[in-house]
Amino acid sequence: MSDRMIIQQCFIVNEGKIEKKDVLIEHGKIAQIDDSITLAGVQTIDATGKYLLPGIIDGQVHFRDPGLTHKADISSESKAAVAGGVTSFIDMPNTVPNVLSLEILEEKYAIAAQKSLANYAFLLGVNGENLDYVCGIDTSKLLAVTDDGLYFTKKGNLLADNPETLERLFSGCDAIIAIHSEKEAIIEANEEAFRAKYGENVPISCHPQIRNEQACYEATEQAIKLAEKYNARLHILHLSTAAETSLFRNDIPLNEKRITTEVSVHHLWFTDQDYEKLGVKIKWNPAIKTQKDKDGLLQALIDDRIDIITTDHAPHLMEEKNKPYFQSMSGAPIIQHSLNIMIEFYKKGQLSLEKIVEKMCHNPAILYQISKRGFIREGYFADLTLVDLDQSWTVAQDNILFKCGWSPLEGTTFGSKVTHTWVNGNLVFENDQFHSEHKGMALEKIV
Repeated sequence: MSDRMIIQQCFIVNEGKIEKKDVLIEHGKIAQIDDSITLAGVQTIDATGKYLLPGIIDGQVHFRDPGLTHKADISSESKAAVAGGVTSFIDMPNTVPNVLSLEILEEKYAIAAQKSLANYAFLLGVNGENLDYVCGIDTSKLLAVTDDGLYFTKKGNLLADNPETLERLFSGCDAIIAIHSEKEAIIEANEEAFRAKYGENVPISCHPQIRNEQACYEATEQAIKLAEKYNARLHILHLSTAAETSLFRNDIPLNEKRITTEVSVHHLWFTDQDYEKLGVKIKWNPAIKTQKDKDGLLQALIDDRIDIITTDHAPHLMEEKNKPYFQSMSGAPIIQHSLNIMIEFYKKGQLSLEKIVEKMCHNPAILYQISKRGFIREGYFADLTLVDLDQSWTVAQDNILFKCGWSPLEGTTFGSKVTHTWVNGNLVFENDQFHSEHKGMALEKIV
């Protein structure tokens, strides 16, 4: 495929504006943006009527590689990602082995270099067992450290439930500290109460009552207070309640914030009313909650108390999901459809395209200080996605790309479709066809 390509007459959605332009891609970068670009012998893509967005940067995924590749791997999930317009992802440390050292972290980067169609980064895990190690290394070049997913390995790994551990980390770590914010003690007490009532067969509809607002709010409030005490850099992962949104600021720009947060698409799309139909398919931690929470999260996204949109893409096999409540695995695959979900809010008049791009593309790059990505700018990497806002399609078994083979969105009709995705200037996805000869790159932090 040519090193030079022109995307003609697209509507560019970028930095708060929508403008009709041509874009020249050259040697992996955006070389020129102009009203009209004509070069003899250069491949062109007619994008008339379509919208060109910066490639999405998904700040929280679980691609399961290494160690859990029976249900997902970097190859399969990055393929699903680029089909959904996601050109970069940040993967969590709860693989096997858990990513608790720089050596294991480097092993994951080596795997991705061979397998990933999208650009990639991996977070270093932190818990009580490797706290001294993390505080003793130079973390300034890492995008972040996190406890996310590590509670599946062992009870007591949630930083939000361990203020002494958090204080030590806040005082001794230079990186962003990204945490899963729920209080384990509250959850365990609720579990026992529901187990006493129902035994092992607790109805899935009770999930948001077990992992309830109190467990989330108290954990987030405590973590923020401790972070402010040490002027630490704290990021709260996958916010799930309207109440928590009151704890975050929107009176300063993102690049000045020390405390930030995100919302995952499923907390904007589903409510507790969907458990009746979808059951364990939408069992996530934190739990999907009420319509009030859904509305509150959307409002906080619009008014900038919530900084970025992620997926928390977490595939499991259906046999791992279809079990009694306490045994059913939490998490579901969704990265292929995250942009479609957000565009539905645009189509309903609830959210602008410019705001979607800000939260899915610009802000992840700003928050994690990712170099030369997240914007459509000359000199930046050509990570781009082209969207037809008038092409409807329905999620079905034959177009689900996740290795686990299912989606909680099956049967949902979306009114937009990703037609092309470029990663580092390479056209990797084109009208449902993949060009897999080029692999993604490791995300680099601005230093």
